[in-house]
Amino acid sequence: MADSTSFTCVSCPLGCVLEVTFDDAGNLADVSGYTCNRGLEYAKQEAVDPRRNISAVVWADGVLEPLSVKTSSPIPKAKIFDVMEEVRALRLQAPIDSGQVVIEDAAGTGVPIVATKSLA
Repeated sequence: MADSTSFTCVSCPLGCVLEVTFDDAGNLADVSGYTCNRGLEYAKQEAVDPRRNISAVVWADGVLEPLSVKTSSPIPKAKIFDVMEEVRALRLQAPIDSGQVVIEDAAGTGVPIVATKSLA
């Protein structure tokens, strides 16, 4: 018996309701409900390895303004809490440049965390 799941596509403003069907072995068998190729690719990715971008704010010593940081690419959804734990533990010193890597390999994902603005 095949299993299926549905979710809303976020690749474009249409918000198509995607239906993903798996075969008896648990492999992706079919995708329906998409109206563009981005939706098809999103469904394939989301069904087998959901990923998310993360952004947060951290504090740098001696600066009153918070520093916004983000992942440079999406991380596995299952690693969000591990990545956020590392971000919360950050202790930074100004100056910091926009684009500067503040964590090289966030929670073993291979994805760096970068500053999104400069602090003097």
